[in-house]
Amino acid sequence: MPHWLQWSLIIAGTIAIFVLLGFIRRQMVTLAENRRRQQKAEAFQAKRRKDMVDSIRVIAMAVEEDQIEYSEACLRMKGLLDHVAPELMEQSPYQVFMEVYEQLRHMPTHQARQNTETRFVEKMDKERFEVEKRYADEIRRAATAIRNHSF
Repeated sequence: MPHWLQWSLIIAGTIAIFVLLGFIRRQMVTLAENRRRQQKAEAFQAKRRKDMVDSIRVIAMAVEEDQIEYSEACLRMKGLLDHVAPELMEQSPYQVFMEVYEQLRHMPTHQARQNTETRFVEKMDKERFEVEKRYADEIRRAATAIRNHSF
């Protein structure tokens, strides 16, 4: 084999090694960045879940101390439980949150309520208070149970 061919192959092999080392380094950096991003996302989700569980407990305490309307508590609990533990709404005593939600979900809230005619709002409030009265004991029991539930 000619001498110039040997040196050409050595140089080509060295270049290939450096190219592959560069590729490997870039892949390692990319993997490290992805791992860091994933850890950050997992930490965010864990904090978000913890905050939702804390909110559930605060709402439950507010129900126990009659500091919140039961209908509002049920609507909020249902929304939070959808994200934290949706399977709980199918279990007793927590299913009352879903039952009340289903009976009240057609009612406008926030700005839509403010834009609704006063007589219609009064009629809906009467219906809402009847639902609250009918489920009051179950709501209180469910609030106590969920406050003590380990998520």
